[in-house]
Amino acid sequence: MAVATPPYASDALAEGTVDAVVIGGGAAGLNGALILARSRRSVVVIDSGSPRNAPAEAVHGLIALDGTPPPEILRRGREQVRQYGGRVVFGEVVSAESAAPSADGDLRFTVTLGDGRSITARRILVATGLTDVLPQVPGLAEHWGHSVVHCPYCHGWEVRDEPIGILATGPASIGHAYLFRQLTEDLTYFTHGTDLDEDSRARFAARGIRVIDTPVTEVVNDEDSALAGVRLADGQVVARRVLAVAAPMQARTQGLEGLGLPVQDLPNTGRGFASGTAGTTEVPGVWVAGNATDLVAQVGASAAAGALAGADINRMLATADTDAALQGIAGGSPQGATR
Repeated sequence: MAVATPPYASDALAEGTVDAVVIGGGAAGLNGALILARSRRSVVVIDSGSPRNAPAEAVHGLIALDGTPPPEILRRGREQVRQYGGRVVFGEVVSAESAAPSADGDLRFTVTLGDGRSITARRILVATGLTDVLPQVPGLAEHWGHSVVHCPYCHGWEVRDEPIGILATGPASIGHAYLFRQLTEDLTYFTHGTDLDEDSRARFAARGIRVIDTPVTEVVNDEDSALAGVRLADGQVVARRVLAVAAPMQARTQGLEGLGLPVQDLPNTGRGFASGTAGTTEVPGVWVAGNATDLVAQVGASAAAGALAGADINRMLATADTDAALQGIAGGSPQGATR
């Protein structure tokens, strides 16, 4: 699921050809853009304004920024990209595809927005993030990012010592249970139609984890609309203050089909773009970074991946610039160091 954030002042879409378009304005995209802008590359970030962590009150586990609200981190990131000449454009990408190369053979791509505007880029960084696919349990989604959580490292400290329920989605939920058991002594595992082998049941029993096999039919709230528990198929209500869900994750691929990027299914996590070192892909001129390819990356890891991809894009552009300069000399018209 995705939650939109309030719109912010958008830069004008650059004219002509830019060095790089970054699709996605989260931690990975902004950090990639920052590296490129600081390398004096013309870079435009296209941001749809619907970051995965929008429902969360704060980012945790990120040194020096622990406890900072996600919108504040993104606001600072946009300001820093702009400080070095980069642009951040509020918009939705509806298509991205290869275009005819330049006269010297350099790559070109066309990125089109939902309002019909388009931009041409030499390289593309895809940092669209992912969507969490929550179980279809009534009342669950409204608590997402608050009393319904997914990551013990992002939210664990804040829910410590609470009565926590694990709403199982598959094998990944078994490991999830051990991690949340570290945070509370009152943990209940709702199998919710998934298999739980006898060995895991024995291990749960050894750790004092209660197992309930009756399916969950809905989330129950108290009079203040806070999560109070879950109702089972037999009508019983099991009191819980927090639910942990290892929801399957899907990279956001909408509008990117024209790039032909390969995707892969990752065991117990979901589906994301395939990538290599520094976010390289099988498609020349296109990189991916952050949760679009590393589904379990936290904010810090996503930002670092964006930085690596940005540096690699700059390296490849520098090579292309040099190749073009050599061609210009051979043709009798020397070119500058940049273009």
